[in-house]
Amino acid sequence: MIIDSLDNAHLYYRLGLKFIKAFEYLAQTDFSSLEKGRYEIDGTNIFAIVNEYETVDAATEQMEAHKKYIDIQYIVKGEELVGHDFLHQKTPSKAYSDADDYMLFAERPVFFSKLEQNSFGVFFPTDLHMPNLMADKPSMVKKVVIKISV
Repeated sequence: MIIDSLDNAHLYYRLGLKFIKAFEYLAQTDFSSLEKGRYEIDGTNIFAIVNEYETVDAATEQMEAHKKYIDIQYIVKGEELVGHDFLHQKTPSKAYSDADDYMLFAERPVFFSKLEQNSFGVFFPTDLHMPNLMADKPSMVKKVVIKISV
């Protein structure tokens, strides 16, 4: 996993052309007026999901993991905590859904990172993550999740 600022996105261009396209999309798109929804960048290889929500208590959530897609979770506005851990030797509480590309894990995160405006987290298929968590109190967040096919 990677936690960083969009200002440093160029450091991750060596991960490949899909990452370059994803980070350029984040840098060049005005999300202030973009509605919630799904936006194609490169068909099913790279797409964005724009969402707005109020952060929630970690006690009500579970960690998730994906097999088909890598997540780049970028905060447009607001802040949230993201719990994370490594997938290694964990048993899912909800089996993998191929149609929805996710599985859930009941274990509590070992690590927590705060994502703020202009920051992002990259979560690979070996990374468990629990996004959308409140830091000190519930707050409104606008976030873009870029899905990059593996």
